[in-house]
Amino acid sequence: MTDAEPGATGPGGARKAGHDPRKAGGARDAGRDPRPGGGASSASGGTRSASASDPGGARQASASASGGTPSSGPGGTSPDPAPDSSPSSDPGPGGPPDPEPGAPAAPAGNRFGRGMALTAADEERRRGVRRMKLIATGFLLTATVVYALAKWAGASGAGAWSGYVAAAAEAGMVGALADWFAVTALFKRPLGLPIPHTAIIPTKKDVLGRSLGDFVGENFLSAQVVRTRLRAVGIGARAGAWLAEPDHADRVTEQAAAALRGALTVMRDSDVRAVVGEAITRRAEGVEIAPGLGRTLERIVTDGGHHRIVDLVCARGYDWLVAHDDSVMHAVQGGAPGWTPRFVDRRIGERVYRELVRFVREMRDMPQHPARQALDRFLGDFAGELRTDPDTRERVERLKRDLLARDEVQDLINSTWNAVRSTVVSAADDDRSQLRLRVRASLLGLGARMAADPALRAKVDGWVEEAAVYVVTTYRDEITSLISETVAGWDAEQTSRKIEAHVGRDLQFIRINGTVVGALAGLVIYAVSRLVGG
Repeated sequence: MTDAEPGATGPGGARKAGHDPRKAGGARDAGRDPRPGGGASSASGGTRSASASDPGGARQASASASGGTPSSGPGGTSPDPAPDSSPSSDPGPGGPPDPEPGAPAAPAGNRFGRGMALTAADEERRRGVRRMKLIATGFLLTATVVYALAKWAGASGAGAWSGYVAAAAEAGMVGALADWFAVTALFKRPLGLPIPHTAIIPTKKDVLGRSLGDFVGENFLSAQVVRTRLRAVGIGARAGAWLAEPDHADRVTEQAAAALRGALTVMRDSDVRAVVGEAITRRAEGVEIAPGLGRTLERIVTDGGHHRIVDLVCARGYDWLVAHDDSVMHAVQGGAPGWTPRFVDRRIGERVYRELVRFVREMRDMPQHPARQALDRFLGDFAGELRTDPDTRERVERLKRDLLARDEVQDLINSTWNAVRSTVVSAADDDRSQLRLRVRASLLGLGARMAADPALRAKVDGWVEEAAVYVVTTYRDEITSLISETVAGWDAEQTSRKIEAHVGRDLQFIRINGTVVGALAGLVIYAVSRLVGG
Protein backbone atom coordinates (compact mmCIF):
# COMPACT_ATOMS: atom_id res chain seq x y z
CA MET A 1 0.00 0.00 0.00
CA THR A 2 1.30 3.45 -0.87
CA ASP A 3 0.67 6.15 1.71
CA ALA A 4 -0.13 9.24 -0.39
CA GLU A 5 -1.21 12.66 0.87
CA PRO A 6 -4.86 13.40 1.12
CA GLY A 7 -6.09 14.52 -2.22
CA ALA A 8 -2.94 13.48 -3.96
CA THR A 9 -4.79 11.78 -6.81
CA GLY A 10 -8.35 11.82 -7.92
CA PRO A 11 -10.58 8.85 -8.59
CA GLY A 12 -9.71 9.07 -12.22
CA GLY A 13 -6.64 6.90 -11.75
CA ALA A 14 -3.35 7.34 -13.56
CA ARG A 15 -2.29 10.44 -15.46
CA LYS A 16 -0.51 9.91 -18.73
CA ALA A 17 3.06 10.99 -19.14
CA GLY A 18 2.12 12.92 -22.24
CA HIS A 19 -0.01 15.29 -20.12
CA ASP A 20 2.92 16.21 -17.83
CA PRO A 21 3.70 19.96 -18.25
CA ARG A 22 7.28 19.18 -17.12
CA LYS A 23 7.76 16.86 -20.09
CA ALA A 24 10.50 19.15 -21.42
CA GLY A 25 12.67 17.90 -18.56
CA GLY A 26 12.72 14.49 -20.21
CA ALA A 27 12.34 11.04 -18.72
CA ARG A 28 14.95 9.93 -16.23
CA ASP A 29 16.86 6.83 -17.16
CA ALA A 30 18.83 4.58 -14.81
CA GLY A 31 22.05 6.51 -15.32
CA ARG A 32 20.45 9.82 -14.32
CA ASP A 33 18.04 8.74 -11.58
CA PRO A 34 19.69 9.65 -8.27
CA ARG A 35 17.41 7.42 -6.23
CA PRO A 36 18.43 3.94 -5.05
CA GLY A 37 16.84 1.53 -7.44
CA GLY A 38 15.81 4.44 -9.65
CA GLY A 39 16.89 2.59 -12.75
CA ALA A 40 14.18 -0.07 -12.43
CA SER A 41 11.65 1.68 -14.60
CA SER A 42 14.27 2.57 -17.19
CA ALA A 43 15.47 -1.02 -17.39
CA SER A 44 11.96 -2.08 -18.19
CA GLY A 45 11.60 0.60 -20.79
CA GLY A 46 9.32 2.84 -18.75
CA THR A 47 9.42 6.49 -17.69
CA ARG A 48 8.21 8.33 -14.63
CA SER A 49 6.51 11.72 -14.67
CA ALA A 50 4.46 13.80 -12.30
CA SER A 51 1.83 16.32 -13.24
CA ALA A 52 2.43 19.87 -12.04
CA SER A 53 -1.30 20.13 -11.38
CA ASP A 54 -1.13 17.16 -9.00
CA PRO A 55 -0.69 18.67 -5.49
CA GLY A 56 0.41 15.35 -4.09
CA GLY A 57 3.20 14.85 -6.56
CA ALA A 58 1.83 11.31 -7.19
CA ARG A 59 4.12 9.10 -9.21
CA GLN A 60 2.95 7.34 -12.34
CA ALA A 61 4.83 4.46 -13.94
CA SER A 62 4.09 3.62 -17.58
CA ALA A 63 4.99 0.83 -19.94
CA SER A 64 6.40 -1.48 -17.26
CA ALA A 65 7.78 -4.91 -18.09
CA SER A 66 4.38 -6.47 -17.36
CA GLY A 67 2.56 -3.86 -19.39
CA GLY A 68 0.60 -2.53 -16.41
CA THR A 69 0.28 1.11 -15.24
CA PRO A 70 -0.31 1.02 -11.49
CA SER A 71 -1.26 4.24 -9.80
CA SER A 72 0.34 5.72 -6.70
CA GLY A 73 -3.01 6.91 -5.39
CA PRO A 74 -4.71 5.52 -2.27
CA GLY A 75 -4.77 1.80 -2.35
CA GLY A 76 -2.33 1.57 -5.30
CA THR A 77 1.10 0.04 -5.38
CA SER A 78 4.30 1.25 -6.95
CA PRO A 79 6.96 -0.97 -8.48
CA ASP A 80 9.69 1.38 -7.22
CA PRO A 81 10.31 1.13 -3.48
CA ALA A 82 12.68 4.11 -3.36
CA PRO A 83 11.35 7.51 -2.32
CA ASP A 84 11.74 10.41 -4.71
CA SER A 85 15.03 12.20 -4.11
CA SER A 86 13.65 15.67 -4.82
CA PRO A 87 12.99 17.61 -1.61
CA SER A 88 9.90 19.15 -3.22
CA SER A 89 8.27 15.76 -3.90
CA ASP A 90 6.54 14.51 -0.76
CA PRO A 91 5.02 11.04 -0.51
CA GLY A 92 2.29 12.26 1.82
CA PRO A 93 1.50 11.48 5.44
CA GLY A 94 1.94 7.78 4.92
CA GLY A 95 5.50 8.04 3.67
CA PRO A 96 7.03 5.96 0.88
CA PRO A 97 5.94 2.37 0.44
CA ASP A 98 7.93 -0.57 1.72
CA PRO A 99 9.98 -2.45 -0.89
CA GLU A 100 8.15 -5.27 -2.57
CA PRO A 101 9.24 -8.81 -1.71
CA GLY A 102 12.17 -9.84 -3.85
CA ALA A 103 13.04 -6.29 -4.88
CA PRO A 104 16.78 -5.48 -4.64
CA ALA A 105 17.58 -3.53 -1.50
CA ALA A 106 19.60 -0.34 -1.68
CA PRO A 107 23.22 -1.07 -0.75
CA ALA A 108 24.40 0.07 2.66
CA GLY A 109 26.44 3.23 2.63
CA ASN A 110 24.75 4.83 -0.39
CA ARG A 111 26.01 8.39 -0.68
CA PHE A 112 23.45 11.07 -1.44
CA GLY A 113 26.06 13.79 -1.58
CA ARG A 114 29.17 14.76 0.28
CA GLY A 115 30.02 14.37 3.92
CA MET A 116 27.57 11.68 5.12
CA ALA A 117 26.49 8.22 4.03
CA LEU A 118 23.56 6.01 4.92
CA THR A 119 24.82 2.91 6.64
CA ALA A 120 23.09 -0.47 6.99
CA ALA A 121 21.80 0.66 10.39
CA ASP A 122 20.39 3.83 8.78
CA GLU A 123 18.61 1.76 6.16
CA GLU A 124 17.06 -0.35 8.91
CA ARG A 125 15.97 2.82 10.72
CA ARG A 126 14.40 4.17 7.53
CA ARG A 127 12.38 0.96 7.16
CA GLY A 128 11.19 1.48 10.72
CA VAL A 129 10.23 5.07 9.87
CA ARG A 130 8.22 3.88 6.87
CA ARG A 131 6.36 1.37 9.03
CA MET A 132 5.51 4.04 11.58
CA LYS A 133 4.33 6.36 8.79
CA LEU A 134 1.94 3.66 7.64
CA ILE A 135 0.62 3.19 11.18
CA ALA A 136 0.16 6.96 11.67
CA THR A 137 -1.57 7.20 8.29
CA GLY A 138 -3.76 4.28 9.35
CA PHE A 139 -4.98 6.34 12.30
CA LEU A 140 -5.85 9.18 9.90
CA LEU A 141 -7.70 6.84 7.54
CA THR A 142 -9.50 5.25 10.46
CA ALA A 143 -10.66 8.67 11.68
CA THR A 144 -11.77 9.49 8.14
CA VAL A 145 -13.80 6.26 7.80
CA VAL A 146 -15.34 6.72 11.25
CA TYR A 147 -16.28 10.30 10.39
CA ALA A 148 -17.93 9.22 7.15
CA LEU A 149 -19.85 6.41 8.85
CA ALA A 150 -20.91 8.67 11.71
CA LYS A 151 -22.23 11.33 9.33
CA TRP A 152 -24.07 8.63 7.34
CA ALA A 153 -25.53 7.24 10.54
CA GLY A 154 -26.61 10.70 11.66
CA ALA A 155 -28.27 11.36 8.32
CA SER A 156 -30.03 8.01 8.65
CA GLY A 157 -31.50 8.96 12.04
CA ALA A 158 -29.25 6.82 14.17
CA GLY A 159 -29.48 9.16 17.14
CA ALA A 160 -27.51 11.79 18.98
CA TRP A 161 -24.52 9.53 19.54
CA SER A 162 -23.56 9.86 15.88
CA GLY A 163 -22.92 13.56 16.36
CA TYR A 164 -20.47 12.89 19.19
CA VAL A 165 -18.65 10.26 17.11
CA ALA A 166 -18.54 12.50 14.07
CA ALA A 167 -17.16 15.42 16.11
CA ALA A 168 -14.45 13.25 17.64
CA ALA A 169 -13.49 11.76 14.27
CA GLU A 170 -13.49 15.16 12.60
CA ALA A 171 -11.20 16.66 15.25
CA GLY A 172 -8.99 13.57 15.03
CA MET A 173 -8.59 14.15 11.28
CA VAL A 174 -7.72 17.78 11.86
CA GLY A 175 -5.14 16.85 14.51
CA ALA A 176 -3.63 14.14 12.33
CA LEU A 177 -3.32 16.46 9.32
CA ALA A 178 -1.89 19.30 11.39
CA ASP A 179 0.73 17.08 12.98
CA TRP A 180 1.54 15.45 9.62
CA PHE A 181 2.16 18.92 8.24
CA ALA A 182 4.35 19.88 11.22
CA VAL A 183 6.45 16.70 11.08
CA THR A 184 6.81 16.77 7.30
CA ALA A 185 7.77 20.45 7.31
CA LEU A 186 10.90 19.60 9.26
CA PHE A 187 12.37 17.59 6.39
CA LYS A 188 10.66 18.73 3.16
CA ARG A 189 7.90 20.91 1.72
CA PRO A 190 4.52 19.27 2.37
CA LEU A 191 2.77 18.39 -0.88
CA GLY A 192 5.69 20.06 -2.68
CA LEU A 193 4.17 23.49 -2.03
CA PRO A 194 6.58 26.41 -1.39
CA ILE A 195 5.01 27.23 1.96
CA PRO A 196 7.17 29.56 4.08
CA HIS A 197 9.03 28.07 7.05
CA THR A 198 8.90 24.51 5.75
CA ALA A 199 11.77 22.15 4.86
CA ILE A 200 13.44 23.50 7.98
CA ILE A 201 16.42 21.14 8.07
CA PRO A 202 17.42 21.37 4.38
CA THR A 203 17.00 25.14 4.17
CA LYS A 204 18.26 26.09 7.64
CA LYS A 205 21.05 23.49 7.90
CA ASP A 206 23.90 26.01 8.08
CA VAL A 207 22.04 28.20 10.57
CA LEU A 208 21.30 25.15 12.72
CA GLY A 209 24.99 24.16 12.55
CA ARG A 210 26.08 27.60 13.74
CA SER A 211 23.46 27.59 16.45
CA LEU A 212 24.58 24.14 17.58
CA GLY A 213 28.20 25.31 17.68
CA ASP A 214 27.25 28.40 19.69
CA PHE A 215 25.16 26.28 22.05
CA VAL A 216 28.03 23.86 22.67
CA GLY A 217 30.47 26.73 23.16
CA GLU A 218 28.25 28.58 25.64
CA ASN A 219 26.96 25.63 27.63
CA PHE A 220 29.72 23.00 27.45
CA LEU A 221 32.95 24.87 26.77
CA SER A 222 32.69 27.58 29.40
CA ALA A 223 35.33 27.87 32.09
CA GLN A 224 32.83 27.42 34.92
CA VAL A 225 31.34 24.25 33.42
CA VAL A 226 34.77 22.72 32.88
CA ARG A 227 35.92 23.58 36.40
CA THR A 228 32.75 22.22 37.99
CA ARG A 229 32.90 18.98 36.04
CA LEU A 230 36.60 18.35 36.66
CA ARG A 231 36.23 19.18 40.35
CA ALA A 232 33.39 16.67 40.62
CA VAL A 233 35.46 13.99 38.89
CA GLY A 234 38.38 14.30 41.34
CA ILE A 235 41.16 13.56 38.88
CA GLY A 236 43.89 13.83 41.50
CA ALA A 237 42.40 11.13 43.72
CA ARG A 238 41.61 8.81 40.82
CA ALA A 239 45.01 9.26 39.22
CA GLY A 240 46.74 8.68 42.53
CA ALA A 241 44.84 5.47 43.27
CA TRP A 242 45.45 4.27 39.72
CA LEU A 243 49.18 5.00 39.72
CA ALA A 244 49.63 3.38 43.13
CA GLU A 245 48.90 -0.01 41.54
CA PRO A 246 52.18 -1.69 40.43
CA ASP A 247 50.61 -3.04 37.23
CA HIS A 248 49.46 0.42 36.23
CA ALA A 249 52.87 1.93 37.00
CA ASP A 250 54.43 -0.77 34.82
CA ARG A 251 52.06 0.09 31.99
CA VAL A 252 52.85 3.79 32.19
CA THR A 253 56.58 3.07 32.33
CA GLU A 254 56.36 0.78 29.32
CA GLN A 255 54.35 3.31 27.32
CA ALA A 256 56.70 6.14 28.28
CA ALA A 257 59.71 4.04 27.25
CA ALA A 258 58.08 3.19 23.92
CA ALA A 259 57.25 6.85 23.29
CA LEU A 260 60.81 7.84 24.17
CA ARG A 261 62.25 5.20 21.85
CA GLY A 262 59.93 6.28 19.07
CA ALA A 263 60.81 9.93 19.48
CA LEU A 264 64.54 9.24 19.46
CA THR A 265 64.16 6.94 16.46
CA VAL A 266 62.28 9.36 14.21
CA MET A 267 64.58 12.29 14.95
CA ARG A 268 67.35 12.83 12.41
CA ASP A 269 70.73 12.61 14.10
CA SER A 270 72.29 15.21 11.83
CA ASP A 271 69.65 17.79 12.70
CA VAL A 272 69.85 17.08 16.41
CA ARG A 273 73.65 17.19 16.39
CA ALA A 274 73.56 20.52 14.60
CA VAL A 275 71.07 21.93 17.11
CA VAL A 276 72.96 20.60 20.13
CA GLY A 277 76.31 21.78 18.78
CA GLU A 278 74.99 25.22 18.00
CA ALA A 279 73.31 25.50 21.41
CA ILE A 280 76.45 24.48 23.31
CA THR A 281 78.72 26.69 21.21
CA ARG A 282 76.42 29.69 21.47
CA ARG A 283 76.06 29.21 25.19
CA ALA A 284 79.82 28.91 25.67
CA GLU A 285 80.50 31.97 23.55
CA GLY A 286 77.90 34.04 25.35
CA VAL A 287 79.21 33.35 28.86
CA GLU A 288 82.51 34.83 30.15
CA ILE A 289 84.32 31.97 31.81
CA ALA A 290 87.31 33.79 33.35
CA PRO A 291 85.54 35.05 36.54
CA GLY A 292 84.04 31.64 37.14
CA LEU A 293 87.39 29.95 36.64
CA GLY A 294 88.98 32.44 39.03
CA ARG A 295 86.43 31.78 41.77
CA THR A 296 86.73 28.01 41.31
CA LEU A 297 90.55 28.15 41.39
CA GLU A 298 90.50 30.33 44.49
CA ARG A 299 88.29 27.88 46.37
CA ILE A 300 90.54 24.98 45.31
CA VAL A 301 93.69 26.76 46.51
CA THR A 302 92.05 27.83 49.77
CA ASP A 303 90.85 24.30 50.50
CA GLY A 304 94.21 22.77 49.42
CA GLY A 305 92.54 20.72 46.74
CA HIS A 306 95.47 21.27 44.37
CA HIS A 307 97.93 19.56 46.74
CA ARG A 308 96.98 16.13 45.43
CA ILE A 309 97.82 17.21 41.91
CA VAL A 310 101.17 18.65 43.06
CA ASP A 311 101.94 15.43 44.96
CA LEU A 312 101.15 13.38 41.87
CA VAL A 313 103.30 15.56 39.61
CA CYS A 314 106.25 15.48 42.03
CA ALA A 315 106.05 11.70 42.47
CA ARG A 316 105.82 11.09 38.73
CA GLY A 317 108.62 13.56 38.08
CA TYR A 318 110.93 11.96 40.60
CA ASP A 319 110.30 8.47 39.19
CA TRP A 320 110.96 9.72 35.68
CA LEU A 321 114.25 11.40 36.69
CA VAL A 322 115.46 8.24 38.39
CA ALA A 323 114.61 6.11 35.38
CA HIS A 324 115.98 8.51 32.75
CA ASP A 325 119.29 9.78 34.20
CA ASP A 326 121.02 9.29 30.83
CA SER A 327 118.52 11.59 29.15
CA VAL A 328 119.12 14.31 31.72
CA MET A 329 122.91 13.96 31.46
CA HIS A 330 122.75 14.09 27.66
CA ALA A 331 120.57 17.21 27.74
CA VAL A 332 122.97 19.00 30.12
CA GLN A 333 126.09 18.01 28.19
CA GLY A 334 124.48 18.90 24.89
CA GLY A 335 123.96 22.47 26.05
CA ALA A 336 127.55 23.02 27.19
CA PRO A 337 129.91 25.23 25.13
CA GLY A 338 132.11 23.43 22.65
CA TRP A 339 135.37 24.69 24.09
CA THR A 340 134.87 23.07 27.56
CA PRO A 341 136.51 19.69 28.17
CA ARG A 342 134.23 16.66 28.16
CA PHE A 343 135.06 15.58 31.71
CA VAL A 344 134.03 19.03 32.90
CA ASP A 345 130.71 18.74 31.07
CA ARG A 346 130.18 15.31 32.60
CA ARG A 347 130.94 16.53 36.12
CA ILE A 348 128.60 19.50 35.67
CA GLY A 349 125.89 17.21 34.29
CA GLU A 350 126.18 14.83 37.21
CA ARG A 351 125.98 17.71 39.68
CA VAL A 352 122.94 19.21 37.95
CA TYR A 353 121.23 15.82 37.87
CA ARG A 354 121.86 15.17 41.58
CA GLU A 355 120.57 18.60 42.52
CA LEU A 356 117.50 18.21 40.35
CA VAL A 357 116.70 14.82 41.86
CA ARG A 358 117.17 16.21 45.36
CA PHE A 359 114.94 19.19 44.62
CA VAL A 360 112.11 17.08 43.27
CA ARG A 361 112.43 14.58 46.13
CA GLU A 362 112.22 17.36 48.69
CA MET A 363 109.14 18.83 46.97
CA ARG A 364 107.60 15.38 47.05
CA ASP A 365 108.36 14.72 50.70
CA MET A 366 108.01 18.23 52.22
CA PRO A 367 104.48 19.68 52.18
CA GLN A 368 105.86 23.03 53.31
CA HIS A 369 108.60 23.17 50.71
CA PRO A 370 109.28 26.75 49.55
CA ALA A 371 108.57 25.78 45.96
CA ARG A 372 105.17 24.46 46.98
CA GLN A 373 104.41 27.66 48.87
CA ALA A 374 105.53 29.68 45.86
CA LEU A 375 103.14 27.61 43.70
CA ASP A 376 100.31 28.31 46.15
CA ARG A 377 100.98 32.04 45.97
CA PHE A 378 101.12 31.93 42.17
CA LEU A 379 97.81 30.07 41.88
CA GLY A 380 96.17 32.47 44.34
CA ASP A 381 97.40 35.50 42.43
CA PHE A 382 96.30 33.97 39.12
CA ALA A 383 92.83 33.30 40.53
CA GLY A 384 92.55 36.95 41.51
CA GLU A 385 93.69 38.09 38.06
CA LEU A 386 91.08 35.86 36.42
CA ARG A 387 88.41 37.60 38.41
CA THR A 388 89.59 41.20 38.29
CA ASP A 389 92.28 41.78 35.64
CA PRO A 390 90.78 42.83 32.24
CA ASP A 391 93.84 41.75 30.26
CA THR A 392 93.91 38.28 31.79
CA ARG A 393 90.17 37.87 31.26
CA GLU A 394 90.45 38.93 27.62
CA ARG A 395 93.29 36.47 27.02
CA VAL A 396 91.19 33.66 28.52
CA GLU A 397 88.25 34.62 26.28
CA ARG A 398 90.46 34.54 23.18
CA LEU A 399 91.77 31.15 24.22
CA LYS A 400 88.17 29.93 24.67
CA ARG A 401 87.14 31.13 21.20
CA ASP A 402 90.19 29.52 19.65
CA LEU A 403 89.38 26.23 21.33
CA LEU A 404 85.73 26.32 20.25
CA ALA A 405 86.76 27.01 16.66
CA ARG A 406 88.90 23.89 16.47
CA ASP A 407 87.42 20.96 14.55
CA GLU A 408 88.36 18.52 17.29
CA VAL A 409 86.27 20.44 19.83
CA GLN A 410 83.28 20.69 17.46
CA ASP A 411 83.47 16.96 16.76
CA LEU A 412 83.49 16.34 20.50
CA ILE A 413 80.44 18.54 20.98
CA ASN A 414 78.58 16.86 18.12
CA SER A 415 79.38 13.41 19.47
CA THR A 416 77.59 14.33 22.69
CA TRP A 417 74.19 13.65 21.10
CA ASN A 418 75.23 10.21 19.85
CA ALA A 419 76.38 9.23 23.32
CA VAL A 420 73.22 10.55 24.99
CA ARG A 421 70.94 8.94 22.41
CA SER A 422 72.53 5.51 22.58
CA THR A 423 72.53 5.61 26.38
CA VAL A 424 68.86 6.61 26.62
CA VAL A 425 67.67 4.10 23.99
CA SER A 426 69.59 1.30 25.67
CA ALA A 427 68.12 2.22 29.05
CA ALA A 428 64.60 2.45 27.60
CA ASP A 429 64.89 -1.03 26.04
CA ASP A 430 66.15 -2.66 29.24
CA ASP A 431 63.40 -3.58 31.70
CA ARG A 432 65.91 -3.62 34.56
CA SER A 433 67.74 -0.42 33.66
CA GLN A 434 68.12 2.25 36.30
CA LEU A 435 66.14 4.66 34.12
CA ARG A 436 63.03 2.48 33.97
CA LEU A 437 63.34 1.33 37.57
CA ARG A 438 63.60 4.91 38.78
CA VAL A 439 60.68 6.01 36.62
CA ARG A 440 58.55 3.15 37.94
CA ALA A 441 59.51 3.90 41.54
CA SER A 442 58.75 7.57 40.99
CA LEU A 443 55.30 6.77 39.58
CA LEU A 444 54.47 4.46 42.47
CA GLY A 445 55.65 7.06 44.95
CA LEU A 446 53.68 9.78 43.23
CA GLY A 447 50.54 7.66 43.21
CA ALA A 448 50.90 6.84 46.92
CA ARG A 449 51.47 10.50 47.78
CA MET A 450 48.50 11.64 45.72
CA ALA A 451 46.28 9.03 47.34
CA ALA A 452 47.33 10.03 50.86
CA ASP A 453 48.01 13.77 50.59
CA PRO A 454 44.92 15.98 50.14
CA ALA A 455 47.09 19.04 49.52
CA LEU A 456 48.88 17.34 46.64
CA ARG A 457 45.59 16.12 45.19
CA ALA A 458 44.21 19.64 45.33
CA LYS A 459 47.31 20.95 43.61
CA VAL A 460 47.04 18.35 40.83
CA ASP A 461 43.34 19.08 40.41
CA GLY A 462 44.16 22.78 40.16
CA TRP A 463 46.79 22.14 37.49
CA VAL A 464 44.40 20.00 35.47
CA GLU A 465 41.60 22.55 35.81
CA GLU A 466 43.82 25.42 34.74
CA ALA A 467 45.14 23.46 31.75
CA ALA A 468 41.64 22.41 30.66
CA VAL A 469 40.24 25.92 31.11
CA TYR A 470 43.11 27.37 29.11
CA VAL A 471 42.52 24.95 26.24
CA VAL A 472 38.76 25.50 26.28
CA THR A 473 38.87 29.29 26.49
CA THR A 474 41.71 29.64 23.99
CA TYR A 475 40.44 27.21 21.37
CA ARG A 476 36.68 27.43 21.95
CA ASP A 477 36.07 29.21 18.64
CA GLU A 478 38.08 26.57 16.77
CA ILE A 479 36.11 23.77 18.46
CA THR A 480 32.72 25.31 17.75
CA SER A 481 33.72 26.20 14.20
CA LEU A 482 34.51 22.51 13.68
CA ILE A 483 30.84 21.78 14.38
CA SER A 484 29.43 24.56 12.20
CA GLU A 485 31.84 23.96 9.32
CA THR A 486 31.21 20.22 9.39
CA VAL A 487 27.44 20.75 9.25
CA ALA A 488 27.90 23.33 6.48
CA GLY A 489 29.83 20.76 4.46
CA TRP A 490 26.98 18.25 4.56
CA ASP A 491 24.58 17.99 1.65
CA ALA A 492 21.18 19.38 2.62
CA GLU A 493 19.14 16.46 1.33
CA GLN A 494 21.36 13.75 2.76
CA THR A 495 21.41 15.57 6.11
CA SER A 496 17.63 15.60 6.12
CA ARG A 497 17.51 11.88 5.27
CA LYS A 498 20.07 11.04 7.93
CA ILE A 499 18.28 12.95 10.67
CA GLU A 500 14.89 11.58 9.65
CA ALA A 501 16.30 8.05 9.81
CA HIS A 502 17.31 8.66 13.43
CA VAL A 503 14.32 10.60 14.79
CA GLY A 504 11.59 10.04 12.22
CA ARG A 505 10.12 7.00 13.97
CA ASP A 506 9.58 8.92 17.20
CA LEU A 507 8.13 11.86 15.27
CA GLN A 508 5.40 9.59 13.87
CA PHE A 509 4.12 9.16 17.41
CA ILE A 510 3.39 12.88 17.35
CA ARG A 511 1.03 12.23 14.47
CA ILE A 512 -0.59 9.34 16.33
CA ASN A 513 -0.93 11.41 19.49
CA GLY A 514 -2.31 14.31 17.45
CA THR A 515 -5.03 12.05 16.08
CA VAL A 516 -5.98 10.68 19.51
CA VAL A 517 -5.73 13.98 21.39
CA GLY A 518 -7.57 15.80 18.61
CA ALA A 519 -10.39 13.28 18.75
CA LEU A 520 -10.70 13.61 22.53
CA ALA A 521 -10.56 17.40 22.34
CA GLY A 522 -13.21 17.43 19.61
CA LEU A 523 -15.43 15.15 21.67
CA VAL A 524 -15.09 17.36 24.75
CA ILE A 525 -15.73 20.55 22.78
CA TYR A 526 -18.78 19.06 21.07
CA ALA A 527 -20.15 17.75 24.38
CA VAL A 528 -19.64 21.10 26.13
CA SER A 529 -21.21 23.01 23.24
CA ARG A 530 -24.25 20.69 23.27
CA LEU A 531 -24.49 21.00 27.05
CA VAL A 532 -24.30 24.79 26.99
CA GLY A 533 -26.48 25.20 23.90
CA GLY A 534 -29.08 22.82 25.22
